[in-house]
Amino acid sequence: MILHLRARRVPLALAASVGGAALIWALWLTLSTERDAILLLVVLTVMLMVAVLSTTLAAPDEDLERTAALHWPWRRAVHLLAALALVLVVLLATQPTGARFGPAALVVRDSAGLLGLTALCATAAGVARAWFLPLGWAVVAAMFPQSSTWGALATWPGQPSTSRPAAVVAAVLAVTGLVTYAFRGPARRE
Repeated sequence: MILHLRARRVPLALAASVGGAALIWALWLTLSTERDAILLLVVLTVMLMVAVLSTTLAAPDEDLERTAALHWPWRRAVHLLAALALVLVVLLATQPTGARFGPAALVVRDSAGLLGLTALCATAAGVARAWFLPLGWAVVAAMFPQSSTWGALATWPGQPSTSRPAAVVAAVLAVTGLVTYAFRGPARRE
Protein backbone atom coordinates (compact mmCIF):
# COMPACT_ATOMS: atom_id res chain seq x y z
CA MET A 1 0.00 0.00 0.00
CA ILE A 2 2.82 2.42 0.83
CA LEU A 3 4.42 1.73 -2.54
CA HIS A 4 1.09 2.39 -4.26
CA LEU A 5 0.73 5.76 -2.50
CA ARG A 6 4.32 6.73 -3.25
CA ALA A 7 3.89 5.79 -6.92
CA ARG A 8 0.96 8.18 -7.11
CA ARG A 9 2.99 10.93 -5.38
CA VAL A 10 0.50 11.11 -2.51
CA PRO A 11 2.97 12.25 0.22
CA LEU A 12 4.14 15.19 -1.91
CA ALA A 13 0.57 16.12 -2.86
CA LEU A 14 -0.52 15.96 0.78
CA ALA A 15 2.31 18.23 1.87
CA ALA A 16 1.71 20.70 -0.96
CA SER A 17 -2.08 20.90 -0.57
CA VAL A 18 -2.11 21.15 3.22
CA GLY A 19 0.89 23.48 3.19
CA GLY A 20 -0.73 25.75 0.60
CA ALA A 21 -3.97 25.92 2.55
CA ALA A 22 -2.07 26.60 5.79
CA LEU A 23 -0.12 29.40 4.13
CA ILE A 24 -3.30 31.03 2.82
CA TRP A 25 -4.94 30.64 6.24
CA ALA A 26 -1.92 32.20 7.99
CA LEU A 27 -1.83 35.12 5.56
CA TRP A 28 -5.55 35.78 6.04
CA LEU A 29 -5.15 35.54 9.81
CA THR A 30 -2.23 37.96 9.76
CA LEU A 31 -3.25 40.49 7.13
CA SER A 32 -7.03 40.71 7.37
CA THR A 33 -9.25 42.40 9.89
CA GLU A 34 -12.17 40.13 9.01
CA ARG A 35 -12.60 36.67 10.52
CA ASP A 36 -14.28 35.09 7.49
CA ALA A 37 -12.26 34.71 4.32
CA ILE A 38 -13.90 36.25 1.27
CA LEU A 39 -15.71 33.96 -1.15
CA LEU A 40 -13.04 34.34 -3.84
CA LEU A 41 -10.33 33.20 -1.43
CA VAL A 42 -12.38 30.24 -0.23
CA VAL A 43 -13.07 29.07 -3.80
CA LEU A 44 -9.45 29.52 -4.86
CA THR A 45 -8.15 27.68 -1.79
CA VAL A 46 -10.48 24.76 -2.50
CA MET A 47 -9.33 24.78 -6.13
CA LEU A 48 -5.66 24.90 -5.11
CA MET A 49 -6.09 21.82 -2.96
CA VAL A 50 -8.09 19.99 -5.62
CA ALA A 51 -5.56 20.83 -8.35
CA VAL A 52 -2.65 19.57 -6.27
CA LEU A 53 -4.50 16.40 -5.27
CA SER A 54 -5.50 15.74 -8.88
CA THR A 55 -1.91 14.72 -9.62
CA THR A 56 -2.52 11.59 -7.52
CA LEU A 57 -5.35 10.28 -9.68
CA ALA A 58 -2.99 8.16 -11.82
CA ALA A 59 0.36 6.50 -11.46
CA PRO A 60 3.22 7.25 -13.85
CA ASP A 61 2.55 3.96 -15.65
CA GLU A 62 -1.20 3.79 -16.24
CA ASP A 63 -0.92 0.75 -18.51
CA LEU A 64 0.74 -1.21 -15.71
CA GLU A 65 -2.17 -0.40 -13.42
CA ARG A 66 -4.70 -1.45 -16.05
CA THR A 67 -3.05 -4.87 -16.41
CA ALA A 68 -2.86 -5.53 -12.66
CA ALA A 69 -5.10 -8.27 -11.33
CA LEU A 70 -6.83 -5.86 -8.99
CA HIS A 71 -10.38 -4.62 -8.96
CA TRP A 72 -9.81 -0.89 -9.51
CA PRO A 73 -13.24 0.78 -9.33
CA TRP A 74 -13.62 0.67 -5.56
CA ARG A 75 -9.96 1.69 -5.09
CA ARG A 76 -10.42 4.69 -7.37
CA ALA A 77 -13.63 5.66 -5.57
CA VAL A 78 -11.96 5.42 -2.16
CA HIS A 79 -9.01 7.46 -3.45
CA LEU A 80 -11.33 10.23 -4.67
CA LEU A 81 -13.37 10.18 -1.45
CA ALA A 82 -10.15 10.35 0.59
CA ALA A 83 -9.08 13.43 -1.38
CA LEU A 84 -12.47 15.01 -0.68
CA ALA A 85 -12.16 14.15 3.02
CA LEU A 86 -8.72 15.74 3.17
CA VAL A 87 -9.93 19.01 1.63
CA LEU A 88 -12.93 19.12 3.94
CA VAL A 89 -10.99 18.29 7.11
CA VAL A 90 -8.29 20.89 6.42
CA LEU A 91 -10.64 23.71 5.48
CA LEU A 92 -13.37 22.99 8.01
CA ALA A 93 -10.75 22.77 10.77
CA THR A 94 -10.41 26.55 10.39
CA GLN A 95 -13.99 27.17 11.62
CA PRO A 96 -13.11 27.75 15.29
CA THR A 97 -9.97 29.77 14.50
CA GLY A 98 -9.44 33.49 14.03
CA ALA A 99 -9.49 33.09 10.25
CA ARG A 100 -11.98 30.67 8.78
CA PHE A 101 -12.87 29.31 5.39
CA GLY A 102 -16.58 29.10 5.18
CA PRO A 103 -19.43 28.82 5.45
CA ALA A 104 -19.12 25.06 5.79
CA ALA A 105 -21.83 24.40 3.19
CA LEU A 106 -19.86 26.39 0.61
CA VAL A 107 -16.67 24.44 1.34
CA VAL A 108 -18.49 21.10 1.09
CA ARG A 109 -20.33 22.05 -2.11
CA ASP A 110 -17.32 23.48 -3.93
CA SER A 111 -14.95 20.73 -2.77
CA ALA A 112 -17.25 17.95 -3.94
CA GLY A 113 -18.18 19.67 -7.20
CA LEU A 114 -14.68 20.72 -8.20
CA LEU A 115 -13.21 17.33 -7.28
CA GLY A 116 -15.93 15.62 -9.34
CA LEU A 117 -15.25 17.93 -12.28
CA THR A 118 -11.53 17.24 -11.96
CA ALA A 119 -12.18 13.48 -11.95
CA LEU A 120 -14.31 13.85 -15.08
CA CYS A 121 -11.52 15.80 -16.76
CA ALA A 122 -8.98 13.16 -15.69
CA THR A 123 -11.15 10.53 -17.36
CA ALA A 124 -11.51 12.57 -20.56
CA ALA A 125 -8.19 14.43 -20.90
CA GLY A 126 -5.77 12.67 -18.55
CA VAL A 127 -4.45 13.54 -15.14
CA ALA A 128 -1.86 16.05 -16.36
CA ARG A 129 -4.59 18.30 -17.76
CA ALA A 130 -7.40 17.42 -15.35
CA TRP A 131 -7.18 20.64 -13.36
CA PHE A 132 -7.30 23.10 -16.32
CA LEU A 133 -11.08 23.31 -16.78
CA PRO A 134 -11.97 23.30 -13.07
CA LEU A 135 -9.44 26.05 -12.36
CA GLY A 136 -10.66 28.26 -15.18
CA TRP A 137 -14.30 27.67 -14.29
CA ALA A 138 -13.74 28.35 -10.58
CA VAL A 139 -11.76 31.56 -11.15
CA VAL A 140 -14.27 33.05 -13.59
CA ALA A 141 -17.24 31.95 -11.46
CA ALA A 142 -15.77 33.35 -8.25
CA MET A 143 -14.83 36.67 -9.86
CA PHE A 144 -18.06 37.16 -11.83
CA PRO A 145 -20.93 35.34 -10.08
CA GLN A 146 -24.32 35.75 -11.72
CA SER A 147 -27.61 36.02 -9.85
CA SER A 148 -30.10 34.66 -12.41
CA THR A 149 -31.00 30.96 -12.29
CA TRP A 150 -29.06 30.14 -15.46
CA GLY A 151 -26.21 32.35 -14.30
CA ALA A 152 -26.15 30.58 -10.95
CA LEU A 153 -25.93 27.24 -12.77
CA ALA A 154 -23.02 28.46 -14.87
CA THR A 155 -21.15 30.15 -12.01
CA TRP A 156 -21.94 27.62 -9.28
CA PRO A 157 -18.54 27.75 -7.49
CA GLY A 158 -18.93 31.48 -6.83
CA GLN A 159 -22.50 31.37 -5.57
CA PRO A 160 -23.48 31.84 -1.92
CA SER A 161 -23.76 28.68 0.15
CA THR A 162 -27.56 28.91 0.11
CA SER A 163 -27.87 28.70 -3.69
CA ARG A 164 -29.94 25.66 -4.62
CA PRO A 165 -28.99 25.68 -8.36
CA ALA A 166 -25.30 25.73 -7.40
CA ALA A 167 -25.81 22.80 -5.04
CA VAL A 168 -27.54 20.80 -7.76
CA VAL A 169 -24.74 21.39 -10.28
CA ALA A 170 -22.08 20.53 -7.70
CA ALA A 171 -23.92 17.34 -6.68
CA VAL A 172 -24.31 16.22 -10.30
CA LEU A 173 -20.64 16.88 -11.03
CA ALA A 174 -19.52 15.14 -7.83
CA VAL A 175 -21.55 11.97 -8.44
CA THR A 176 -20.84 11.84 -12.18
CA GLY A 177 -17.13 12.42 -11.63
CA LEU A 178 -16.93 9.78 -8.91
CA VAL A 179 -18.75 7.11 -10.91
CA THR A 180 -17.00 7.86 -14.21
CA TYR A 181 -13.52 7.98 -12.71
CA ALA A 182 -14.12 4.88 -10.59
CA PHE A 183 -15.23 2.73 -13.52
CA ARG A 184 -13.19 4.18 -16.40
CA GLY A 185 -10.08 5.46 -14.67
CA PRO A 186 -7.83 8.16 -16.05
CA ALA A 187 -7.44 8.64 -19.79
CA ARG A 188 -4.47 6.93 -21.35
CA ARG A 189 -1.47 8.96 -22.39
CA GLU A 190 -0.63 8.85 -26.05
